Amino acid sequence: MNIFKEIHSVWNIIGRNKVRSFLTMLGIIIGIMSVIVVMSVGAGAQSLILNQVTSLGSNLIGVLPGKSEDDGPPAAAMGIVVTTLKYDDIKALTGPEFPSIIAATAYVRGADTINWGENKTDTSFVGVSADLPNVEDTKIAKGRFFSEEEEKSLARVVVLGSQTAADLFDDINPIGKQIRIKKTSFTVIGVMTERGVSGFQNQDNQIYVPITTAQKLLLGINYVSFGRLKVDKAENVDKGVEYIKQVLRERHKITNPEEDDFSVRTTAQGLTTLTNITNALKIFLSAVAAISLIVGGIGIMNIMLAAVQERTREIGLRKAVGAKNSNIISQFLIETVMITFLGAAIGILLGALISFAAGTIAQSMGYHWDIVVSLSSILAACAVGVGIGLVFGIVPARRASKLNPIEALRYE
Repeated sequence: MNIFKEIHSVWNIIGRNKVRSFLTMLGIIIGIMSVIVVMSVGAGAQSLILNQVTSLGSNLIGVLPGKSEDDGPPAAAMGIVVTTLKYDDIKALTGPEFPSIIAATAYVRGADTINWGENKTDTSFVGVSADLPNVEDTKIAKGRFFSEEEEKSLARVVVLGSQTAADLFDDINPIGKQIRIKKTSFTVIGVMTERGVSGFQNQDNQIYVPITTAQKLLLGINYVSFGRLKVDKAENVDKGVEYIKQVLRERHKITNPEEDDFSVRTTAQGLTTLTNITNALKIFLSAVAAISLIVGGIGIMNIMLAAVQERTREIGLRKAVGAKNSNIISQFLIETVMITFLGAAIGILLGALISFAAGTIAQSMGYHWDIVVSLSSILAACAVGVGIGLVFGIVPARRASKLNPIEALRYE
């Protein structure tokens, strides 16, 4: 059998039925495109999260409420409210007992519409400690950040993100102005420098108030969402983790580590955990998208079965002049594989274009998004396309090969 002659013949057949061939490919095109887009967007989202965690630095330790396994996320990270971590717990971790911890802050968060005169904007307010600029290595563009004394005295002061300041005050200097948060007046004492997007949160579109003020006046809670501590050197991080666990167990009267009601994470551990979670999500979403490939394969099989019936006389004529069953099988298999391969190629092209567009839009919005269309995903898509052609083409091909040439020639 001359394989190139068969391919040329099949190509002519596909060309004679362009519309039917395209409709046959459509399921494969959509399936391959979906898988490419899901894998690419998943990789981009993963890079966004990991880049933001990496940018925080290797000398940070996070403390979250709730017990977790070493390789899994704590309950608080999954959106479950856990109230076991207090602000005093975070404050107790700083001091002469372990001088390598040089700064610490706790966090609580809420959302509200804030007002200045007739101007208003929806934003997130974040209750933090006075040490936030040192922990997150951020700076003040105008005014100042609040002090420990203001934090202790429940001062009604606020520091605005750069975007929030622009939305409320435009070109007016906001320092000293009064804004309202949840019907409580606050004095603007500072404006942060532009910080961009961290994770999925625009840091410039939020405001900062003393954590005690946020807890008691705005949220009515006595716990914190999480804490973050800065260590002087990366090599002291592991010692810092053990120190934090020891102090919190003493404060929470925990004697068995299995009963911990908190989780301590370093940046490296956070990267590993986030990588595992995002990888699992990518695999799950890719598997869901791949279901459309099966649907497309079934559609191809149905159309090829109809093609066998339509070309019964042609098959009978070929068998009458000496074509073997293997020749008929190869003809229909080659036709199915070519259709699926062409569908896969178009799907890859469309998927790459959509992925590139999505990544470009994300980057234009300030996200640290990597545009990823890996060679492995392209090769896998091509292999899947050929595999589907073989798997779903074998039934029509075998049916065609079993036709009786005499009956086929009589077929009308």
